[in-house]
Amino acid sequence: MNPIIDSFYDPATWTVTHLVYDHPGGVAAIIDPVLDFDPRSGRTRSDSAQQVLAAARALDLHVAWVLETHAHADHLSAAAWLKAQLGCSVGIGERIREVQHTFAGLFNLGDAAPRDGAPFDRLFADGEIFALGGLSVEVLAVPGHTPADVAYRIGEHVFVGDTLFMPDVGTARCDFPGGDAHQLYRSIRRLLALPESTQLMLCHDYPPAGRTEPAWMCTVAAQRAGNIHVHDGVDEATFVERRLARDRTLDMPTLLLPSVQVNIRAGQLPPAEANGVSYLKLPVNAL
Repeated sequence: MNPIIDSFYDPATWTVTHLVYDHPGGVAAIIDPVLDFDPRSGRTRSDSAQQVLAAARALDLHVAWVLETHAHADHLSAAAWLKAQLGCSVGIGERIREVQHTFAGLFNLGDAAPRDGAPFDRLFADGEIFALGGLSVEVLAVPGHTPADVAYRIGEHVFVGDTLFMPDVGTARCDFPGGDAHQLYRSIRRLLALPESTQLMLCHDYPPAGRTEPAWMCTVAAQRAGNIHVHDGVDEATFVERRLARDRTLDMPTLLLPSVQVNIRAGQLPPAEANGVSYLKLPVNAL
């Protein structure tokens, strides 16, 4: 059974959030939701998440899950906000524990920092299958961009997170802590071994010169034929060399430091201090 998918593009972070459900009035999941954040003022808003929530309510959906493909470095997750509105569960790949441990050290978060997968409600193992109403969801581990990246296969659609972009954009970077270009290549080849008609649902699009409209759906066949970094015929050594060279030219994402501190906590802000205010830390000369 194939899902029904409504997708929402956030131009501020180039992020696509997917609302996935079995039928109107049925059961749904929200994949990779965005919490709006202004780094100049430090203020959060829920405008993007409210759009998705309104669509779910208009369709009379029971949202059972917020599913994260990984701990994002380019936007704050709205998972905690949506959980508060809907009472849903929040899931992510089981290797989030490694990501939590890495960034707890980078930000010197001490004993209060999560390292065991909490506060996520479910940590998915590779190959795990669970029901979403009448749909079946298979979890595919696709590490490389981060250790914890997973994709969600639902019918003929696979929600791949940051692993792949549109063919004219290429693939995810691997220079964040825990990233590994060799692993990314193998993860991508796993995805591209799926049937050629499989629809890959992307989490981001950065339209290059010559393309003005964002896009977030592409077949396996199109990726194998035309992905600028990893089309058929590109071997692992060549990909790794090119990926690492490309990564050395990239700036850090604007929201990397605030995003990771929130996203390793399943979208929760750091605990408020004695004055009732939550604070995000800024490590100086550490990256």
